[in-house]
Amino acid sequence: MFKKRIWKRILIGCAWAVSLGGLVVLMSFIEFKKSGVFCKAVKIYIPGNQYFIDKEEVDNIINVHKHQLVGRNMESINLHDLEKRLKANPFIESAKVYADMDGIIKVEISQREPVMRVMNQAGQDFYIDQHGLKIPMSSNFTAKVLVANGYIDEVFGNKLDTLHTEIVTELYKTAQFINKDSLWSAQITQLYVTQDHEIELIPRIGTNRILLGNADSLQNKFHNLLVFYKQALPQVGWDRYKLINIKFANQVVGVKNDNLKKDSLKAIAQADSAKMGKDTFTNN
Repeated sequence: MFKKRIWKRILIGCAWAVSLGGLVVLMSFIEFKKSGVFCKAVKIYIPGNQYFIDKEEVDNIINVHKHQLVGRNMESINLHDLEKRLKANPFIESAKVYADMDGIIKVEISQREPVMRVMNQAGQDFYIDQHGLKIPMSSNFTAKVLVANGYIDEVFGNKLDTLHTEIVTELYKTAQFINKDSLWSAQITQLYVTQDHEIELIPRIGTNRILLGNADSLQNKFHNLLVFYKQALPQVGWDRYKLINIKFANQVVGVKNDNLKKDSLKAIAQADSAKMGKDTFTNN
């Protein structure tokens, strides 16, 4: 039994030695082949339909047009450095640069996705991406996203940056909520910050403004607004109210266009959704 264990260990050791030796030979062969490979071409892949950065700009970043890559020995090209250069661009979220054994360098770019455009009081324009980071405007492409303006004091240093003010964080949360809903993304076109640092929504249809307040309880606020749209406005007309206030938890307040008196529509009961599927409102 003891001898069998010894022979088993010897066989295992021999197998590992053979495997390691084969790996060393293989790596040596790869390195030998790589040393004789020259860069033949650079292929760039930029998926998506929002082109803040195009292939020509990527070419310029990694100096393809200056013939600093094509024709060079692959051993002399620092692929990691090329990735670092690309990732320094504020429009690029991630970059992957690698080469095959035929001398083709492949560049895969993932762009940042804007969710909102902000115009601050200082006259600066910038985007906020899907991760809540500020990115600059682009000369190549203008994204069709929600626009936020008004009393916004968030400054921008023309480089990738985080959000610094509470109101812009609230705007970002609101934009994210709207963008995820096909109805509201089609209906709401603009966010406006009042002097009191409250958020107003500017709808595509109608002349009224919608006072949201802040980004708390967004699901409930937009549900109340939807019920108001379905039940109240068809009866009184879309132009009856100058302002629709949805910032309160359980009520919608309409400010009339004529004498600016307030009609308060409180939700006094919610019918059984399985039976009626609607909310009932009464005037105060």
